[in-house]
Amino acid sequence: MNLIDGVKTKNLRVIPDERGRLMEMLRCDDELFAGFGQAYMTTAYPGVVKGWHYHKKQLDNFVVVKGMMKVVLFDSREDSPTKGEVNEFFMGTHNPILLQIPTYVYHGFKCISDEEAMVVNFPTKPYNYNEPDEFRVHPHDNDIPYDWTRKDG
Repeated sequence: MNLIDGVKTKNLRVIPDERGRLMEMLRCDDELFAGFGQAYMTTAYPGVVKGWHYHKKQLDNFVVVKGMMKVVLFDSREDSPTKGEVNEFFMGTHNPILLQIPTYVYHGFKCISDEEAMVVNFPTKPYNYNEPDEFRVHPHDNDIPYDWTRKDG
């Protein structure tokens, strides 16, 4: 897959033993670490789409810690060498990765597991309640060339 300019991924190592498992997600000495704003989690129920939005100031660092999500990115940046590109990432229990999403790149996700899926995000800026750095469009009625329906075949 040709990654959208500025998008980075990190394979996460799961260390299991008879007590459970451990998985480091983001460290301040990681090559892709760009700062810490806050940490939060969000979920989606099976088949639910949450999107689209982008940020002007913050990078997002997504890790799906429960279930499976299809995370989709769209590059609408005029000055980007990957303008018009769409990336799909299937993340979660079966593919533990961290996905770093650059500024001005639209993103959204869909729960593709049979159970509620949970995303932990480590954005580089804290949420500003008075002036949110969040710019949204409708998940289905928009100019983004993407169809959220499952591709059987």
